[in-house]
Amino acid sequence: MKQKIVVLTGAGISAESGIKTFRDSGGVWENHRIEDVATPEAWAANPGLVLDFYNQRRAQLLQVKPNDGHHALVYLERDFKVHIITQNVDDLHERAGSTHVLHLHGQLRQVRSNGFEHLVYPWDKDLCLGDRCERGHQLRPNIVWFGEAVPMMDAAAELAEQADIFLIIGTSLQVYPAAGLMRYAHRNIPVYYIDPHPQLNFELKSMPNLSIIEAPASTGVQKVVDLVRG
Repeated sequence: MKQKIVVLTGAGISAESGIKTFRDSGGVWENHRIEDVATPEAWAANPGLVLDFYNQRRAQLLQVKPNDGHHALVYLERDFKVHIITQNVDDLHERAGSTHVLHLHGQLRQVRSNGFEHLVYPWDKDLCLGDRCERGHQLRPNIVWFGEAVPMMDAAAELAEQADIFLIIGTSLQVYPAAGLMRYAHRNIPVYYIDPHPQLNFELKSMPNLSIIEAPASTGVQKVVDLVRG
């Protein structure tokens, strides 16, 4: 039976494809503060600004491609069961060819009803005020904003419990609850942390079989692929 590799990815892997991040710009993204474009309060106060911000992000996403880090994870599927838990809202893992991807924070190329969360639609064009679901409610980005519950967290924790090997790629491990996923993993499994500027949180420090690969995802993931494949 193939071993299960669970992978947690963050903004760093997408940044190498050209997607800008909050972390790299001191909490300001395209001249906007997080509080102004990525919270329920922002949506209530200025929905037009929020829609414009995500329209720009969606348009940018359609112009970029997966990088070597994404493709290396696909290669792992030849020998392992690979399940990716991503904090990113892009679809670069899927476009690279990964077959099991769980999105913790939603997806940029989807929208959902503001009144009925289960009404979710694929979306590649601009989203405007007046665009409504079939029940008449305004559509919003299918993004888990700061301050909102993370509905896929239980499924992610279950995957972490099942991991035989754990990879952490391109995340500062500072944003909870995602940063706490390691507490669900078995303590003695191999853990590989790939990041050019690794930051060890409490959960990661407690893992005895931790290997740190101080490198960007584009080169660091391939190093881990070579290690786990022997």
